[in-house]
Amino acid sequence: MMRKIENAAAVILIAVLALLPFIFKFLQDVCHVQVPSADIAVVHFVFLFACLAGIITWREDRHLSLASLTSKLSGNVQKAVEVVKTVVTVCIITALFFNAICQFVNPVQFDTQFWHLSTRIFFVFLPVCYLSMIVMVAMRKKRVIPSLLGVALGLLISMGPFTGIIYYLFGIENAPPLYAFNDAWIAFSHAAVWPLIVIFIIFAFFGVPLFLMLGGIAYILFSGSGGYVDVIPLETYRILTDRNIAAIPLFTIAGYILAQSSAGKRYVAVFKSLFGPFRGGTVIATVIVTTFFSTFTGVSGVTILALGSLLSVVLTGSGYSKDNAESLVTASGAIGLLFPPSAAIIMYATVNYFSLDVFDLFKGAIIPGVIMALSMMITGIVLDKQTSRPKFSWREVGTVTLQCIPELLMPVFIAVFYFCGFLDLFEAAAFAVIYAFCLSTLVRRDFTFVKSCDVIADSVPVSGGVLFILGAASGISYFMLDANVPVILSDFITQYVTNPYIFLILMNLVLLIVGCLMDMFSAILIVSPLLLPLAESFGITAVRAAVIFLMNLSIGFLTPPVGMDLFISSYTFDKPMSRVIKGIVPFLLVQLGVLLLITYVPFFTQVLL
Repeated sequence: MMRKIENAAAVILIAVLALLPFIFKFLQDVCHVQVPSADIAVVHFVFLFACLAGIITWREDRHLSLASLTSKLSGNVQKAVEVVKTVVTVCIITALFFNAICQFVNPVQFDTQFWHLSTRIFFVFLPVCYLSMIVMVAMRKKRVIPSLLGVALGLLISMGPFTGIIYYLFGIENAPPLYAFNDAWIAFSHAAVWPLIVIFIIFAFFGVPLFLMLGGIAYILFSGSGGYVDVIPLETYRILTDRNIAAIPLFTIAGYILAQSSAGKRYVAVFKSLFGPFRGGTVIATVIVTTFFSTFTGVSGVTILALGSLLSVVLTGSGYSKDNAESLVTASGAIGLLFPPSAAIIMYATVNYFSLDVFDLFKGAIIPGVIMALSMMITGIVLDKQTSRPKFSWREVGTVTLQCIPELLMPVFIAVFYFCGFLDLFEAAAFAVIYAFCLSTLVRRDFTFVKSCDVIADSVPVSGGVLFILGAASGISYFMLDANVPVILSDFITQYVTNPYIFLILMNLVLLIVGCLMDMFSAILIVSPLLLPLAESFGITAVRAAVIFLMNLSIGFLTPPVGMDLFISSYTFDKPMSRVIKGIVPFLLVQLGVLLLITYVPFFTQVLL
């Protein structure tokens, strides 16, 4: 029953987020009625959705994590690790819970109002989310005692926020025992900051969700630097109430709806009829379709999971070898991250908004994205050894194109409305959801209304996992900026590296490693603020540096041995990792070649600016 209520609430919130921008736009532009605090209202509904999505994602056990090593351990060792992992998990969540509660009861915070509602009412859903996670862990079989131990440890390291809570609620200023615990934790975290960080990273490889690893590291860093942990929930709140960030879950949901509907088959039919009669025709169709879908979902793995089997059947049905077909789909899964309205581009521009504009980054990434897509097409064509192909038929092209007109018009509408300034980024995302929903439910009738709501509910953990990583990583990003880490790193590197070409090589190597070990959004939040000032100190423009950054991370998804898309491909196509890596090598080498081209020829990122 609770599951249905949570899913229904999430679907209703998505509907509200998709409809509100256009209701406001109609009232303001047509009726000339100004809606007070319209933007504040929208972003706070996004924050509410993020908290609910976090609960649902936790319930479904779909929060993003690194590859779990727990299953490779023996029985007794595995049980012991699971117990310790539970203690660590609950400890971090408890610390985050008390931290969020402290800011909720702080009278200085959240004094903004809209529609006679205090923003404090919305912020309370963050600690409620953390509390729900603790309860769900405790309710699992044989997890009660480890959960209680985790709560106790979490309370001990949260004495700073806890003393704040009792002060704000009861006016108690003098609590020496609690202060002593807090001082001891601050001293310990300061002395053991690096061992503690290493421990959290190790547990990430045993399945602790990435957002908890990042949140735990942020908590240690702030504790060790004086106990200013109150920044963490405030930064989570700030990043999740950013209007550009609000577009990410909507674009993700729109892409998910399309991926589950017949849209994928229609796109394949159009491009297959256009290019199928020519050598590599289905390869071109495959790359275009995967690029389009990864552009909207914002996560390459979703495209591989949703369309991998379908596209593999299309390619093998056209005479393509099974291994090459699956490798092409895997290699093309992240190209869409370089095209508007990519969530990765939105995120990068939002994090570094002092240095570059999202519109400029969209323009700067288009040509590199086209080159990357063309390189995958050419590589696929070279590997296409089929000799028999169907004859080209204008009648078939006309028929399938006519049947796919609504799907083909969707990206056209979004691009025209956004780049002409008729819709801003969030409104374009809302339009994408409404269009995808109406197309799949009312026009194509792929889903009934109830089934379409179920599809939307299924997409919530995808966006929920991304949003919580953003919220957790924002704390580390703030700490690095506050600790002046970019300047320190810049001074260190410029002292030993003076040649910009050598710097670009080092930057590519570092980012490829980062792309293997971190998800896209965490890397953008944590690493990009460090590298951007360095790049600019070598005369590399912000847009060029951003495109190089995003290309490296997308290639990192494919880089052995721990590239995320390699695991997803192994799961989707049910083949061992060794075969996945062997098949991906030609595509990976070509992508690295394109990366070097874009890195050292600034024309491609600057010509449209």
